[in-house]
Amino acid sequence: MKKAIYTLLLLTGITVTAGAQGFKTLPSGVQYQIITPNMGEKVKASDVVTFHVTQRTDKDSILFSSYKMGQPVKVQAQPSRNPGDLMDILPLLAAGDSAFVKIPVDTIFKGNDAQRPAFLAKGGNILCTIKVVQIQSLADAIAERNAGIAKLKAAEGSQGDAYIKKHGLVTKATPSGLRYVITKAGVGPKAQKGDSLAVNYAGRLTTEEVFDTSIESVAKAAGTYQQGRPYQPLTFVLGVQPLIAGWVEGLQLLNKGAKATFIIPSAIGYGEQGSGIIKPYSTLVFDVEMVNVIPGKHPVAKPKAATKGKTPLKKRPIVKKKN
Repeated sequence: MKKAIYTLLLLTGITVTAGAQGFKTLPSGVQYQIITPNMGEKVKASDVVTFHVTQRTDKDSILFSSYKMGQPVKVQAQPSRNPGDLMDILPLLAAGDSAFVKIPVDTIFKGNDAQRPAFLAKGGNILCTIKVVQIQSLADAIAERNAGIAKLKAAEGSQGDAYIKKHGLVTKATPSGLRYVITKAGVGPKAQKGDSLAVNYAGRLTTEEVFDTSIESVAKAAGTYQQGRPYQPLTFVLGVQPLIAGWVEGLQLLNKGAKATFIIPSAIGYGEQGSGIIKPYSTLVFDVEMVNVIPGKHPVAKPKAATKGKTPLKKRPIVKKKN
């Protein structure tokens, strides 16, 4: 079977071999070949570039794919800080250009080999295919982003409602906007801040797309399985590790063995920033299982300080004596 890393090259009639012609080498040691050159204006400093990229090892294992993520990468062109950031390659490209890039592993981890993961062989390369979709000025990119965010914000209100209706869920709600349904009762006390938890989860967009999960079977079914990632319950101390507010609140509704579905609005999720494929103002759905709860040291609520200059006692009315 033909390796996917070479698909674009094969379609253009170019054969890639160890001695392939047409590759140019940058001072950093990065090699590149522009596959489909265009006559448009090249990327300039501070431009915002939207592009698709696939990164693979020499052994054809996928490290990252914007196609699998469901959306292209968007970055601002700036001076390169590391050969792996592609900032030396982008200024060579115009909108519509495609390129094949070989980045030496040794240059990425130069002087810091201890940080090199075992699956990236010393002396090997990271192989990238790039397809530039759009080049914008910073002002145009900001305007487009603001318009898109306004549209997403206006549409968020119906996301959770539509998902709940589609799946026939009967949910409860909290003042924060968290909606939840406990699908399996647990045993013992509910989780509190300070407890050590083990949680299995599957996070979805309201469009059903899985963006993260601790469950191997779910990842494989969703096409998001990552080779080498340990699929196991997430362990953490509640209230110590950074979590979205919707999780912190929702997990305190569960005890050991409980299962639930959380419908989390962006206000207690990833807000206006989003994260990865999670767009700004996205309502999220989490199916969670509380695998274990180990009681820990619980924070003690501080007593409210008395308000200065005020007293909780009512003044007795002044009664005038009759003459």
